[in-house]
Amino acid sequence: MRTLILFFLLLAGIYFARRLLARTGEGLRRRQSRPAASERMVACAHCGLHVPESEAVIVDGVGFCSAEHRRLHQYDRT
Repeated sequence: MRTLILFFLLLAGIYFARRLLARTGEGLRRRQSRPAASERMVACAHCGLHVPESEAVIVDGVGFCSAEHRRLHQYDRT
């Protein structure tokens, strides 16, 4: 009788462990399948290099890849 109870407890443990692992796997797959947030690209007015808008130096609506190119573009225009 004791071995029968231990057998059923073992089966129940395996069942709950598999359910837990399956649920964790679904959560990981769901998180990995989300597309990454895209960001708008801005072309540098001096060299034409495209950089993400968050990294660009934007002055008066004109985008630059760096402060140095902003300075050089401003210098070329005068």
